[in-house]
Amino acid sequence: MPSSAPYTIAAAGQTDVGRRRQHNEDAFLCDPDHRLFVVADGMGGHAAGEVASAHAVQAVQEFIASFDSGNEATWPFGIDKGLTPAQNLLVNAIKLANRSVCGLAQEKPEYTGMGTTIVGCRLEEGEAVIGHVGDSRVYLLRGGRLHQLTADHSWVNEQVQQGALREDEAKTHRWRNIITRALGNRFDVEVDWKSIPVGPGDTLLLCTDGLSGVVDEGGIVEILRECGEDLEAACRRLIEAANAGGGP
Repeated sequence: MPSSAPYTIAAAGQTDVGRRRQHNEDAFLCDPDHRLFVVADGMGGHAAGEVASAHAVQAVQEFIASFDSGNEATWPFGIDKGLTPAQNLLVNAIKLANRSVCGLAQEKPEYTGMGTTIVGCRLEEGEAVIGHVGDSRVYLLRGGRLHQLTADHSWVNEQVQQGALREDEAKTHRWRNIITRALGNRFDVEVDWKSIPVGPGDTLLLCTDGLSGVVDEGGIVEILRECGEDLEAACRRLIEAANAGGGP
């Protein structure tokens, strides 16, 4: 989100069904007014994946918007004294989204087994607070270099961390799409989070594995550099590159 002055945010978001599926199960939120950005990648048959992702994104948005409106805050999962208020807010929002998706699946049998990844970013003054569950990612482009800020909750990434797989093997492994953590699987979920300092000229990219699993980091950097502050063009180019790579 490049900016010409501190705390000024420019943002854009797009999604595409790709070339292999009939339904787009991704959902996203681009809300500069609340400094909130979310991406979710749903899963589950009979269109349940798109229900899960849309429901999760809406739950996060409503919780944080209510907090910002000055309503008396209730913390459904309590306050972790080890986290800042901003960190607690995003973690609670994602946990609440998980409970909401689980509850919807219990209410409607046709949604049994649905789930979704989620990654969210809330911008504070000079800081980006990030929370995620699953293998959707956040990248930071700074000074021409791309930094991955999240670690995938996936089987192959766990094997890489344990030294059982090389990174190049993980990229082509037949189990590379198996995630080990998602919203909707159980009523309690662990949310990974981090906070990083951000400033003018930094660009944050949130995406599903529909992009990161197809376009390598070099290709992402090239597109972001060429598009500069034209973020809508950057979104279009990234989607085109993912579709050129097969559009899974």
